[in-house]
Amino acid sequence: MSNWIEVCPLDEIDEEDVIPFNHSEQTFAIYRCPEGEVFATSGLCTHERIHLADGLVMNEIIECPKHNGRFNYKNGQALGAPVCEHLKTFNTKVENDVIYLELNTQ
Repeated sequence: MSNWIEVCPLDEIDEEDVIPFNHSEQTFAIYRCPEGEVFATSGLCTHERIHLADGLVMNEIIECPKHNGRFNYKNGQALGAPVCEHLKTFNTKVENDVIYLELNTQ
């Protein structure tokens, strides 16, 4: 069963940028790539639980601001030390210029 929640208007995220989003005690990172697509991952680095929204976005990579661990934000893949655990990713959609995030529930 899925559950779509409203995140924010699309124009609140610049292209090639990331914002934090909190919902029900969960932290997410919401990305807008240069092509305009929107992606979402868990919001904390898997290495030391630092907020990724404070990191640097380059192409499809998010770099953690603490130890420079890098992830591909499109698929969550950890790209090398010090990070070795992948990020959880979430489906997104844009309807009427509003971003939605899909939470999976069981």
